[in-house]
Amino acid sequence: MIDSQLTRRRFLGEASCAALGSASVLSTLLNLRMANQAAAQDLGAGTDRRSLVCIYLGGGMDSFNLLVPRDATAYAEYQATRGNLALRPDQMIALNQTAQGDGKSYYINNGARELADMFNGTGAFAGKRRLSFAANVGTLVQPTSIDEYQKGTVPLPKALFSHKDQTEQWQTSVPQGMRELTGWAGRAADLLHSTHNSGKTAMNLSFSGNNVLQSGKATTQFVVTRDGALYFSGSTAKDGPLFAKNTALKSMMEAHYDNVFRKSFAGLTRDSAAASEFFTSVFSNAPTITTPFPNSRIAETLRSVALTIALRDQLGLRRQTFYVDYSGWDHHSELINTQATMLRELSPALAAFQLALEELNVVDDVIGFTCSDFGRTLRSNGRGTDHAWGGNQFVFGAPVAGGRVTSTTLRPSGYPSLALDGPDDIGRGGRVLPTTSVDEYFTELLSWFGVSGTQMDSVLPNLRSFYDPTTITHPLGILSA
Repeated sequence: MIDSQLTRRRFLGEASCAALGSASVLSTLLNLRMANQAAAQDLGAGTDRRSLVCIYLGGGMDSFNLLVPRDATAYAEYQATRGNLALRPDQMIALNQTAQGDGKSYYINNGARELADMFNGTGAFAGKRRLSFAANVGTLVQPTSIDEYQKGTVPLPKALFSHKDQTEQWQTSVPQGMRELTGWAGRAADLLHSTHNSGKTAMNLSFSGNNVLQSGKATTQFVVTRDGALYFSGSTAKDGPLFAKNTALKSMMEAHYDNVFRKSFAGLTRDSAAASEFFTSVFSNAPTITTPFPNSRIAETLRSVALTIALRDQLGLRRQTFYVDYSGWDHHSELINTQATMLRELSPALAAFQLALEELNVVDDVIGFTCSDFGRTLRSNGRGTDHAWGGNQFVFGAPVAGGRVTSTTLRPSGYPSLALDGPDDIGRGGRVLPTTSVDEYFTELLSWFGVSGTQMDSVLPNLRSFYDPTTITHPLGILSA
């Protein structure tokens, strides 16, 4: 269990003022375009509160060794395809779907024991199913068949199988590329921030540095980071380690500049400092959490996310998004042991986060979800797997219809065949063609978040290639309502 005071000090001292994490013009402008909009109005009269928490599994998780078919025929196919990477039944935990799932049986990697409890409604989650899987999700410009892919008769995502490009496409949800790079959470903030929030601080909070996902045309993320953060409050003592840095930067901000650009920069930086000080002052009064968290970086980060959600009214936020990166999933070698080790760190952290939301009485207002660059090849490269396309993601929280493996209502095949050269394999080592687009995955989350069907086009511009968002709002059926 992490000591709460130590965590709070560390969070405040190292993280909470990331808006001033760098004295460079570019860094400050990127992080804090939003800060100068801090009009500090009162929070509106609405009573609903909603938060989306993105857990980005950077590197491309091999999700076909996370969620494994349990039916005898499908498992035999999995064994034959994966070869030396196939998990034995004793290395996995049985999942028990509800009647609303896809009707198939699955295992989950035994490194994810807490996720199994969240899915099954067992252990610490007895009677409360909090997690479901979205099967075979990937970047698509429009519905695509194997034949269309092979013949090149439909537009395809740019630079498939590239970490950088596929990360960008998951975060923009525009896989054909964009002239002006914005993320779907940023575009949602452009619509929702002024009507749901007070403007005291940004709607999109990143605990993992700058990202495309939360960057909009009029809004951007407020970055909370441990690296190079400038912390004014509590660091005025002349023998303090940050005194010289703070004094120099404050002097720079207070200086009189003749150059117009430098005046603007100084003004923006002053606003940034004010926003940072406000965030810090609110967080310093965060409630105490008694839920035990594992001693890991990801757990500590998620603990801070939970506290920030609990402080939403003080921050003036009825809508929030959070970005947390947990990278290291590019397992070209040592897949089985390394993946299990990472799952044993991630799984209990997510469970603690979910239990903390219950303790803080905000559990009904939060949905967490995973994203990753891409899936992995079905065939082993000898010790691991290589970059591929479609993969499985999971969604968790009280608003989630837990205990399901879902696909879209339009293409109910969902979890793919894992046969090499089978009906879902585009070739080159067993790369699976996605059956669910990132647009369909995100739209159900956004509908719950408050983006209407008529607004959805401005957030997910490719969505109508898959279905009409004004007539279908729950294409995956992964949420309770």
